Amino acid sequence: MSGPAPVQGTEAAAASSANQSRLRRFGVVLAVAVLLADQALKLWLLFVARIAEEGPFRITSFMEFVLAWNRGISYGLFQQSTDIGRWALVAVSFLAPIWLGRWMWRAGDRLTVASLALLIGGAIGNGIDRAVYGAVVDFVHVHVGSFSWYIFNIADAAIVVGVAGLLYESFRPGAGRAPAA
Repeated sequence: MSGPAPVQGTEAAAASSANQSRLRRFGVVLAVAVLLADQALKLWLLFVARIAEEGPFRITSFMEFVLAWNRGISYGLFQQSTDIGRWALVAVSFLAPIWLGRWMWRAGDRLTVASLALLIGGAIGNGIDRAVYGAVVDFVHVHVGSFSWYIFNIADAAIVVGVAGLLYESFRPGAGRAPAA
């Protein structure tokens, strides 16, 4: 005769905890990767390529790197010309990731965690720019013929992809919720 069977609830809870831990690590690593890539490229453009002094340079026939200082948020909305406005945007750039991080910490879906991590990394990257330079460093200019897209950076792209991921996730039944404890 064998001993008592293992309690299935304990095994399920351990597996759920291990999965949650993996998701959290994934989210933190992705947010840090976005932040580092964003800041590294901005620093390289400003201080090595010296884009402010040397001017724009072509990457492909439809994309160039140019320097644009964005004193607002996405698409140049809510432009701020005062220190109060600037620091208000800096505060939002650092408070929003705290709220998003709490959400990410509890999320049980990989897409939700990835989307939130992209938002967190992007918000912090743009927040650093606002705090250090007084404006966000935008530099990617995409254009085709006479059509010109707005100028953006890695943080902006991460934020857009993160929002798109959350929107997509919101239409999936039952997705993004943390597993029951």
